[in-house]
Amino acid sequence: MRLLGLSAFYHDSAAALIEDGHIVAAAQEERFSRKRHDAGFPSHAIRFCLDAAGVSLDEVDHVVFFEKPLIKFERLLETYLANAPDGFTSFKTAIPVWIKEKLFQKPNLERALGAFAASGKVVGKLLFAEHHQSHAASAFFPSPFDEAVVLTMDGVGEWATTSVSIGRGNTLTTMRENDDA
Repeated sequence: MRLLGLSAFYHDSAAALIEDGHIVAAAQEERFSRKRHDAGFPSHAIRFCLDAAGVSLDEVDHVVFFEKPLIKFERLLETYLANAPDGFTSFKTAIPVWIKEKLFQKPNLERALGAFAASGKVVGKLLFAEHHQSHAASAFFPSPFDEAVVLTMDGVGEWATTSVSIGRGNTLTTMRENDDA
């Protein structure tokens, strides 16, 4: 099975290609664009990964995005409402971007990814992982351990700021999450 993992539209856009549980290639977009912390779509990083494997996107089983945008949007709205009117300046800056772009990431990603497929389509291949699950997976699966506790501490994903997961073999189970911002 081939998986292409993507991070984009926040900071440090990147791509990684996994084949049968082994990392084939991984790269950050900034290495190609020469823009520090490049947040754009990682087209060069994707091309690098696919070329390293000698495949097109048609030969990739799934493309996995690093977060779930709709859940993140829900968190943003609830946080802004709970803290109103204090966050209004941030709200009026963030919400137009979400309404114009980020709420429609699935079709936008499918369209952009189509350029890497001979068929021009990736319908049904795109999956969305939870942000902390993405961090935990990137730590556990390439590690030399068959079993581990994985602690993820990040500003915020969809809701979680801290999570604890148990990795065993090829599974990763979230045991606990803290959503205190």
